[in-house]
Amino acid sequence: MTKYIIDAYAWVEYLIGSDAGSKVKDILAEEKTDVYTCAVTLAEIISKVAREGRDFETAYDFVTSNSSVVDVDEELSKETGTLHAEMRKVRKDFGLADAYVLAVARRNDLKILTGDIHFKNIREAVLIR
Repeated sequence: MTKYIIDAYAWVEYLIGSDAGSKVKDILAEEKTDVYTCAVTLAEIISKVAREGRDFETAYDFVTSNSSVVDVDEELSKETGTLHAEMRKVRKDFGLADAYVLAVARRNDLKILTGDIHFKNIREAVLIR
């Protein structure tokens, strides 16, 4: 069984129906795949969709019905904070939300489905573009 955490970049590409998003669609269609989304990522998606004037409720319903949402807790926040500090040493604009995704992936042995260039050369990342 393959397990993925999908970041905001990949979910948004799926929701807009892009070519990169079709790769996400193919993975969602696989039978032996577990899909996760970080709660912070869900907030990113809702913000992006709402800022574009699109239906964020539909986006919310789709993401939450097609993935298990991983909650943020104190321990994950601690892991994420230290990971974020490490990543910023080599990638000056590595975001905190990206660090949450990476921390969840490492904690749960997940692959990260993304098109975000910040994840280039990170062993957990599977780039869709």
